[in-house]
Amino acid sequence: MLLKSLSELNGTSGAEGLVRNFLRQEIEPFVEKISIDKMGNLIATKNGHLTAPKVMITAHMDEVALMIVEITGDGFLKFRAVGGIDARILVSKPVQINGSLVGVIGAKAIHLQKRQERQKALSFDQLYIDIGAKSKEEASGKVKLGDYAYFMTKCEPFGEGLYKGKAFDDRVGCAILVELLKQDYDFPLVAAFTVQEEVGLRGAKVAAYHLAPDFAIVIEGTVAADVADREEEGWVTELGKGPACSLMDRTTLYSPQLIQWVTDLARQKGIPLQFRRGTSGGNDAGPIHLSKAGIPTLVLSVPCRYIHSFVSVISEKDYTACLKLVTELLKELPGKLGASSIDTEVNV
Repeated sequence: MLLKSLSELNGTSGAEGLVRNFLRQEIEPFVEKISIDKMGNLIATKNGHLTAPKVMITAHMDEVALMIVEITGDGFLKFRAVGGIDARILVSKPVQINGSLVGVIGAKAIHLQKRQERQKALSFDQLYIDIGAKSKEEASGKVKLGDYAYFMTKCEPFGEGLYKGKAFDDRVGCAILVELLKQDYDFPLVAAFTVQEEVGLRGAKVAAYHLAPDFAIVIEGTVAADVADREEEGWVTELGKGPACSLMDRTTLYSPQLIQWVTDLARQKGIPLQFRRGTSGGNDAGPIHLSKAGIPTLVLSVPCRYIHSFVSVISEKDYTACLKLVTELLKELPGKLGASSIDTEVNV
């Protein structure tokens, strides 16, 4: 299963090589040109010889992880987060370093904590990774500063039509993008598997400026907080209700005309669609839509429970519906793009 393979690969911001190499092998038979830019973005082109307006679809390759920043005298590893990780979820989790070295995230035992310590959430400064080393010298022979530690969750089905795994943000988007590249189009299509989204949307900024597309679609994984301890208005998205169309977030205010187009098309095709009911966070659409003279941009996301954690949960129905909806959007795009550019005020 493509999503399983992608989920279980390790590749955080600035270290996406394993994911990039895997994706390159997957898409090579279906595209005319593949390149890697100076940031590390994987760029694949279909129909690059055509003069019609160019469409870019993106998904980011990187996942959140931990970076080793100190080796203590007794052989423990101190770390910092790469991307947004809640320190409260980390205690006792196993991690993998350098492809094979296994460690466990530890902290002072609750039996040894003072009452006031137990009343506060643990911070990164209070955590460490135990790799079984007895000294700094022993640990330094296995790990160096700057190495990454990754969650070790296997991707597998559970419940009714659900999957659990790590890095669904945004390997789910990468998997959908691979499937889209297997299809045929009659306009120039550029796929950008971007880097360093989790640390500032960096790869997409470079890719959009270089490629200068006429239209862009970002495929993401997003927050689903439809759990028992939250009121419905705080759910943001829900599992099983289809892909989520973004209206506004920290980096982008999306075109009402484009949103209406997506909404109408989903209704016509009988594809479930929900709206992302939250404005926090951001994604690659932020730098893309501001590139050069501006690029009309849409974001469709697969809802993920427990995002940016040791294990996330998605619905297979949402994944399938997202792929179907983007496929239908691409079928209609040639008529929307016009002779040379898309006009979000008139054509859509």
